[in-house]
Parts: sequence; C-alpha cells; structure tokens
Amino acid sequence: MEAVTAAWERYAAGRTPRRAHNAVGASTWLNWTQYADHGPDESVIGKIQGRRVLELGCGTGCNLAHLATLGAECVGIDIAPTQCEKAETRWGHLPGLSFRTAEATEFLTGHPESFDVVLSIFGPVWFTDPTALLPLVRRSLTAGGVFVFSHKPPRPDQRPGEPLREARAVSRWDHSPGEWTSLLASAHFKSIAAEIIDPPDGKREGTLLVRAEV
Repeated sequence: MEAVTAAWERYAAGRTPRRAHNAVGASTWLNWTQYADHGPDESVIGKIQGRRVLELGCGTGCNLAHLATLGAECVGIDIAPTQCEKAETRWGHLPGLSFRTAEATEFLTGHPESFDVVLSIFGPVWFTDPTALLPLVRRSLTAGGVFVFSHKPPRPDQRPGEPLREARAVSRWDHSPGEWTSLLASAHFKSIAAEIIDPPDGKREGTLLVRAEV
C-alpha cells in the first residue's frame, strides 16, 4: 500500500490546480470527462439537495465542492495525503463538506456509514479490482442510492488488473460498457446505464460514464 500511496503522491505533485472559473464564469462545477467545459453536468446524479454523497478519489475536491454548494452533505476520500490537504485549503470553508485520507476499500470496510450517492471520477473504480470494490460500494448505499463513475474507455493494450507502465505499483481495470454492465449486475446493482461520451471536436478519445442504482 505504501508504494501505491507514493505513486499517487507523485501524480498529485505534477497536477496543476483547477482554474478559478469555467467557461461560463462559474466558480464551482462538476466535470465527468477529461476535457474542460465538456460533457454532462450533475444532472446525471439526479436529486442532490439534502443527499449524502461520498466521492472515492476526490483529488483536490473541486467536483465535490460543487455538490456541496447545491445542498449535499459531502465526504471525499483520497489515498494521497497532499490531495486532501489541497482540498481542505481550497474548499474547507464550505459547510457540509469534509475530506479524509483513505484507500477506498479500507474506508468502505471500516466506516459503516450510509450514503445516497457514491461517485468516482477517474478515481478508484478504475484502479481497484471490481470484485472487491463493487460489493462494498453497494453495501454503503441507501435504498434507491446512486453509483456513478467515469474513466477513459478501455485501451486495447491494457488488460484489466495489469500494472501500469507509468507506475508499476498501480493497476487499472479497463472495462467496456458491456463489461461494466455485467459486473454491476453480478454485484446486484440495477437500472444500469453505461455509455461512451463523444469527445469534443478535435479530440479522439471519449469518456466512459456509468450509472447504476441499488
């Protein structure tokens, strides 16, 4: 686990902060894709106000902060301590928002809390064995709860669970929409929708977005 944490700390050190405002001048927003000002917004989740939201791999907290401004009670976890420090520095003043340093499966196992929504945006769902993670996510969700995640589409040369060339301590579970649908159904999720969002003009790679309910 120390090697995995170190790998994510190195990744965090190379990231630039999210800009203060997006293309329409908003100071908070949710972005499911790897492209700025592109793709669907928080409406994918459904109702937000008054709901308890957990983000796995919250990074610097920008997506979760947006949901907090819309009235959600939000908890963000990230395995990299510096990411949580950056999130606290930028967003710690917002009510109903907290951040914790934790690995996803350890947090879900050790914290018997219930959430109405669980999110992972290019986060641990992509980097954790789904046979271990999905049952824990489902157990953490309330009846009617929503699980939404996104990551890049599967790469032909990357087999699920294979260590990354860029960081050998980290493995990635690349699955197609159909494969994710089967995995979620096996973990007893329902109302599963998985799609590839087309990229913006001039870009070749889309974004895989998956939504399921319990």
